[in-house]
Amino acid sequence: MSAEKRKTLAARVRARDFFVAPGVYDMISARIADNMGFTGIYMTGYGAVASYLGLADAGLASYRDMVTRVGHIASGTKTPLIADADTGYGGLLNIAQTVRGYEAAGACGLHIEDQADPKKCGHTPGKQLVSTQDMVMRIKVAVDAKQDSDFLIIARTDSRANEGLDSACRRAEAYAEAGADVLFVEAPISLEEMEIIAKRFDQPLMINISDVGLTPVVPAETLKELGYAFAIYPGTAFAAAAHSIKSVFTTLKTKGSTADIDVPLMPGLEMHTLMGFPDVWAFEEKWGIDAMADDDPAADLRRQAKAS
Repeated sequence: MSAEKRKTLAARVRARDFFVAPGVYDMISARIADNMGFTGIYMTGYGAVASYLGLADAGLASYRDMVTRVGHIASGTKTPLIADADTGYGGLLNIAQTVRGYEAAGACGLHIEDQADPKKCGHTPGKQLVSTQDMVMRIKVAVDAKQDSDFLIIARTDSRANEGLDSACRRAEAYAEAGADVLFVEAPISLEEMEIIAKRFDQPLMINISDVGLTPVVPAETLKELGYAFAIYPGTAFAAAAHSIKSVFTTLKTKGSTADIDVPLMPGLEMHTLMGFPDVWAFEEKWGIDAMADDDPAADLRRQAKAS
C-alpha cells in the first residue's frame, strides 16, 4: 500500500500536476482530510508538536515523537502523506535514520531544512542556518538513505529571512544538485517573490501557504500557473480548530452551558462514523456479541449508520 501511494504521488509531483495538500496534525484532522479525496496530505510539524506535546515548534520534539505521529497518520489514512522532518533530528547518522524511519512508517516523502538546531518555525524570528555545504551533505545522506526511489526528499531553505531571496535561491540550486527531488524555499513575503522562485527552477517546487504566516494567501490557480508542483496549508486547520475550541470554552465558562454556542458542531453520527464506530458495530453483529438492548436510546445511531 505505501509503495503504491508513493509511486502515485511521486508521478504527480514529477509531472508538476498541481495539487493542494491540507495540513493535518492529529487523527481527527487526518481522517477528515482522508475522506475528502485530496491528492496528498501534509503532517505539519508545528501542529503535530502543538497538539501532541503542547510545545512550540522550536526544535523541542524528538525523532521518536515525530516518527510515531507519522506512523499513526500514515497507517490510519489512504491518502499519500508528506511529513515535516525538521532538521533531521541530529547529525548525518540521525538524518539517515529519520529518512528510513519515516519511510518505514508509511510516509511518501519528507522535507529537511537548513536551519541549525534548535530549529524554529519558518514564519517566526530568530532562525539560524547551517552552511550551504552542511545542508548539501544532509541532502546527500537523505537521498542515499531512502529505500524507495519514489520516496520524495524535499530540500527546504529558511534563508530568505536571514540572507535574502537571491541567496535562498542559490542555496536551493545547490540542494537540487545534491539530489533533492523537490525544492522548498520557505516564507516568500510577496507574490513577486513567489514568481521569482518559480521562474528560477526547473525542479518540482513546493510552497507553504500559511494562513498564520508571512507568505500571502493566493489562489491555487495562480500557484498552478506559476509552475509550482504542490502547495501545503499547514496552519489552516489547527488555527481554525483552536479558534473554535476557544469560542466554545468561552461560552461554557461565561454562561455555564453549551446550549447557545455559535460554533457549528459535527453531528454525532458523522463523528462516530469518522472514527470507525460502524465497523465496531458490524463486527459485534457478525460475531454475536451485540449487547445493545432494543430500547437503548442510542440504537437509532446504529440503524442510521447501516442505512447510510
